[in-house]
Amino acid sequence: MDALVNQRIKQVLRGDQEAFGEIVELFKDKVFHLCYRMLGNRHEAEDIAQEAFVRAYVNIHSFNQKRKFSTWLYRIATNLCIDRIRKKKPDYFLDAEVAGTDGLTMYSQIAAEGKSPDSEVETLELQEIVQREILRLPDKYRVVIILRYIDDLSLNEISEVLDMPLGTVKTRIHRGREALRKQLSNL
Repeated sequence: MDALVNQRIKQVLRGDQEAFGEIVELFKDKVFHLCYRMLGNRHEAEDIAQEAFVRAYVNIHSFNQKRKFSTWLYRIATNLCIDRIRKKKPDYFLDAEVAGTDGLTMYSQIAAEGKSPDSEVETLELQEIVQREILRLPDKYRVVIILRYIDDLSLNEISEVLDMPLGTVKTRIHRGREALRKQLSNL
């Protein structure tokens, strides 16, 4: 896939805008999910994901093709999410009640995939609790936990995305896990 992406980047650099559209199609879901996990808000995540692709397109000439494009793109998206978090503290969470419903949360709107209602409720409750607790983590731990365990990036990729030493990434993951474990044990 990296070879295909690098080929499309070369086409973009030669002025082929449609080639960038193909790159967007390859990465749009992953970038959106990264933003969504960091921000906890679908609309903000869509905005930030779109902004990440715009920034990537505008700055494509500065991309080093010897590196992985996905890492560069994740770094752009992560930085934009961090900027948004700093500018605005979240005003609602996914576990907030949906207006006009009788106690339903956004998690209750997730479509069923054949699971029993009981197991689905248990899963939703667990997801709600974990997501809420992840959102309560300090920014520096939340970012690495999401990149490692939700987006399944390697430690080296996280190090590149966040532009920090590998040792710092390992420390923050460990401390983030411990903080999350402590938060979850207090429930």
